Amino acid sequence: MIWNCLIIEDDRDNARYIADGFKEQGHWPVICHDGVEGLQRATSEPWDLIILDRMLPKQIDGLSILTTLRGVGIKTPVIVLSALTALDERVRGLKSGGDDYLTKPFALIELLTRAEALIRRSRSSNSDRVLVVADLRLDLSIPRATRTGRLLALQPREFRLLSYMMMHPDQTLTRAMLLGTVWGYQFNPQTNVIDAAISRLRQKVDGEHTGPALIHTVRGVGYMLTSKPAGDAG
Repeated sequence: MIWNCLIIEDDRDNARYIADGFKEQGHWPVICHDGVEGLQRATSEPWDLIILDRMLPKQIDGLSILTTLRGVGIKTPVIVLSALTALDERVRGLKSGGDDYLTKPFALIELLTRAEALIRRSRSSNSDRVLVVADLRLDLSIPRATRTGRLLALQPREFRLLSYMMMHPDQTLTRAMLLGTVWGYQFNPQTNVIDAAISRLRQKVDGEHTGPALIHTVRGVGYMLTSKPAGDAG
């Protein structure tokens, strides 16, 4: 199983420690360091798991994020991390909508094990792990991508890039969004890595097939994956 995981943690060392551990297991972590950005990304993007620090800067703490998520019907599994060890704090975290509560310091293997258990329970079937846009089909649980039934020979980074684009069909994805989610950059370096990767992916998705182009350039902004005609995509 590949996990698309959001880590909302203001301690940069701890966030990187968690992210590195998830990456070593082949998962896709994204880091936010404050409650404002964390809430925005938690409510606007699909995640398999959210790792949520109890105490956060910028006036939005972990419990507020939890309450908001559950209030709008988002059921993504959430593990709350906290240095607060008192029983009533753990109870508050769970009653606010947390699926698990882990006190700091913790062993990474325990976090990974708890995460795996939560995700396994949340995936009652594999049907929600299949993304489809037109004749392009991507199965996150295998993982495998096909177009018109033909297997696409994607490298791991290309698979991750295509997955993210298929999770956001018909939406303009900026280079900064792609760099942050797919490459894990927390800034926007002067690099053509996005354009080069999109070029390779486009060749495999569109160049080798007779169907309509699905990957479109939004000039000056970024890219979009859509089955709409090219004139409507931008």
